[in-house]
Amino acid sequence: MNERSERLTESGFPIASVYGPEGGERPGEYPFTRGVYPTMYTSRPWTMRQYAGFGTAAESNARYHQLLGAGTMGLSVAFDLPTQMGYDSDEPIAYGEVGKVGVAIDSIEDMRVLFRDIPLDKVSTSMTINAPGSVLLLLYQLVAEEQGVPGDKLNGTIQNDILKEYIARGTYIFPPKPSLRLVADTFAYCRAEIPKWNTISISGYHMAEAGATPVQEIAFTLADGIEYVRTAVAAGLNVDDFAPRLSFFFVARTTLLEEVAKFRAARRIWAKVMREEFGAKDPKSWMLRFHTQTAGVQLTAQQPEVNLVRVAVQGLGAVLGGTQSLHTNSYDEAIALPTEKAARLALRTQQVLAYETDLTATVDPFAGSYVVEAMTDEIEREAQALIKRVFEYGSAVDAIEAGFQKREIESSAYRTALEVDSGERVVVGVNRFTVDVEEPYEPLRVDPSIGQAQAARLAALRAERDNPAVEAALDKLRAAAMGSENVLYPMREALRLRATVGEVCHTLRKVWGVYQPRETF
Repeated sequence: MNERSERLTESGFPIASVYGPEGGERPGEYPFTRGVYPTMYTSRPWTMRQYAGFGTAAESNARYHQLLGAGTMGLSVAFDLPTQMGYDSDEPIAYGEVGKVGVAIDSIEDMRVLFRDIPLDKVSTSMTINAPGSVLLLLYQLVAEEQGVPGDKLNGTIQNDILKEYIARGTYIFPPKPSLRLVADTFAYCRAEIPKWNTISISGYHMAEAGATPVQEIAFTLADGIEYVRTAVAAGLNVDDFAPRLSFFFVARTTLLEEVAKFRAARRIWAKVMREEFGAKDPKSWMLRFHTQTAGVQLTAQQPEVNLVRVAVQGLGAVLGGTQSLHTNSYDEAIALPTEKAARLALRTQQVLAYETDLTATVDPFAGSYVVEAMTDEIEREAQALIKRVFEYGSAVDAIEAGFQKREIESSAYRTALEVDSGERVVVGVNRFTVDVEEPYEPLRVDPSIGQAQAARLAALRAERDNPAVEAALDKLRAAAMGSENVLYPMREALRLRATVGEVCHTLRKVWGVYQPRETF
């Protein structure tokens, strides 16, 4: 099955684009073990998407322009905790957190600044936002419309994965049932209004950061994916109308061989689930497309420059595993927000992989590897068994409320911590190969006055806008939430009139309530 390629090795002989026996599984064919596309990176490299956002919208906008100038192909927005939790910057609960771990977005005015002079019809944007994901998506759409860009020209992704928040991350707002309704409403809205948008990025990354093993990461992530598909089908959506816009988000650890096998196994499991359980007919519905981020949890504050090596190995694993887009962490992220230089070096790591190696000359370089093929089969078996255990509770939500996934992940995290403490698991610079004195490092610091500045912007906004019109729009949103209407349409109108993120989320809190986790131990 060796196919001709235009690329030559350094020694001058051709590299085939596809290797393998005649009659074997080919890249781009069900069940996509070898990749979802027949040509993969031989036609173009993966999307290099750097996760960034801090402080004010203006500061983040400047960083985005720097990244685009350095060769980033897509933006990935980090939001601060108040925004992620659906609170405005001037609320007491937001004190001290405004702009700290991401950008503060309170209204359409902040979103305008965030994407100032960035052509939204030419840039693909990913937004790491979950509980209020629909709110931020609508703000993005409204700003694009002001640029003259219609919804059918927008490309990007909202994470919008609320189930993993209950398992591993904690930035939830509403209970599971209305949260799933909001996800389904977003699927339906985007099908009609923003058809090229990826409506959810079903995330195993945060489970891995909490301590999940590779098997747990894909098993619990795919179980959540099954739950979302069941919810959407139960709401009356045709599976082939929304499934091609589903995407996934995984971690890449330094254990390169197992990570490659993990990605191959995840594709195979998802393809079988979509075709056999849900009866999807469109081959695009069978494809597990995913974004990868290198493992932040494996970065160390000790000897931080060693993280450059870790990130390069992790990025290599993601590429060998067939990712569609990649974020490489900055070497200083275990200490503080990345500096401009560190963010640029992280991007350069991807560019070296794409343009200085021969990885893009052939599809699925590890196909036929005895160890990777065996690991792929083993991970598939173990993950399918774990998915079965999840649904023995009835549904993924039932398992979440019983604390099953959380207990399993915490047990794995505890085992890892014991291994590091005992030295059984080597962490370079931490429990072996240490230095007596660390080199000084000056981290990027966020101006603590940002909260005051955002509060002033909010006060001015509320003084200038048509408040009776905003209240009327929020009343319509409240009525939709109480009934069965798609809530994104009245939500969009309220945001257009300059309702804030917090006001929209508080309106829904009053109808749907707030999730209170149960103690599981």
